[in-house]
Amino acid sequence: MNKISNILWGLVLIALGIIFGLNALEITNINIFFDGWWTLFIIVPCFFGLLNKNDKTGDLIGLLIGVALLLGCQDIIRFRTIYKLILPTILVVIGLSVIFKGTIRAKIKDEIKKLNKTNDKEYCATFGGQNLDFSNEKFTGCNLDSIFGGIKCDLTKSKINEDVVINACAVFGGITIYTPEDVNIKITSTPIFGGVSDERKNKTNDAKVTIYINATCIFGGVEIK
Repeated sequence: MNKISNILWGLVLIALGIIFGLNALEITNINIFFDGWWTLFIIVPCFFGLLNKNDKTGDLIGLLIGVALLLGCQDIIRFRTIYKLILPTILVVIGLSVIFKGTIRAKIKDEIKKLNKTNDKEYCATFGGQNLDFSNEKFTGCNLDSIFGGIKCDLTKSKINEDVVINACAVFGGITIYTPEDVNIKITSTPIFGGVSDERKNKTNDAKVTIYINATCIFGGVEIK
């Protein structure tokens, strides 16, 4: 998904460059600053967020609000109607998200609870950074806390013989987890103005071992590579 997002961003920038160039040469007279053009700063990032992030609730809400505001600026929908519908729409989207998450993620959360009983390794980066390399080590899970800092956790050459869980908490910080190719990855997350992005090139669902990512993102993010 990350490649698709990069391609789309590239196409958007190329299109803007061509339009500005043709306008400068007076070949065309395309008005970029149409009524409501500023809503694109809401719509475009939220759209790409739907492609990249594991939890899409916030981006879906932002996309719906952005589109509604654009329609209001184009006089297709009255702003009074938009303001009345914003809160109900947010509640419906969050409600649907809670229902589907609760159903889909229930098994994952049960497994995480079992594995957390033996998970006692903790690493924290506060206003700083940590580079964790578990090469040639037996990895049994850990807790990663990034608070105004960053953590890089390299598991690509680690020895993972059984299911493990990584509890990752990013508060105004970032956590990057590099995983082996021969493992399953299952994610559950609680995002508050943040999220989890799965950027692995080669994904598998039939491996014998699973890494469970239990993430909490508050104005921060967790990347899986």
